[in-house]
Amino acid sequence: MPETHELVLTISHPNGLHLRPAALFVRTAAHFHSAITVRNLSRIESHSVDAKSMFGLMQLGVAEGHQIELHSIGVDATAALLALQQLVASDFEEQP
Repeated sequence: MPETHELVLTISHPNGLHLRPAALFVRTAAHFHSAITVRNLSRIESHSVDAKSMFGLMQLGVAEGHQIELHSIGVDATAALLALQQLVASDFEEQP
């Protein structure tokens, strides 16, 4: 049975999830086989989108201070959420 995990993160980057931070987020998510969705908890009308889709991520309108909910299911679900958590914690600094 595939792993299923959820995680809530607060975005502290001054630009939120726009342009470069969003591109890094999508690129990081794309490294994993698991299905990963993201939802902006700070917007009432928000829905879940594919974390591997730049277009979907941009639709969420995630700004500084917003909380996002990540949901991952698959063989590497734990590793996927850990990598995204580390990216957000690093304020979207590229990892070597």
